[in-house]
Amino acid sequence: MSDALSAVLPLVRWEGDRGTYHLVIFTGSEAEALTMHARLQRLEFGKRRGFGSVKVRVRVGETEWKSSVFPQKQQCEWVLLISKKVMQQENLAEGNPVKLKLELL
Repeated sequence: MSDALSAVLPLVRWEGDRGTYHLVIFTGSEAEALTMHARLQRLEFGKRRGFGSVKVRVRVGETEWKSSVFPQKQQCEWVLLISKKVMQQENLAEGNPVKLKLELL
C-alpha cells in the first residue's frame, strides 16, 4: 500500500517543555487522506503504530528523508516535524511556505 500527498503548508514554531520544534500541520483533505490511510493499515495489519502515527517518505526541495506524521486528538490534524538540518538545507524559516511531497508507507 503506497499513496502520495502533495501540499504547501506554513512552517510553524512550537515551544514545548523539552525545547522548540518546527513543524507543518496537515488539515482538510490531506488530513482526511492520512486518517483513511491509517485506518486501512489498521484493518490490514490489525494494530496501530505508536501514537497512531503513519510512516512516510518526505521530500522538501532536494531533501528527502523517512519520518512519521502524528495525529492530533482534538481535531482532524496531522503533524510532521521538520528538523533543523532540513531547514538549513532548504533555507526555511518560521512562517515560510513549505512545498512538500509525502509518500505514505
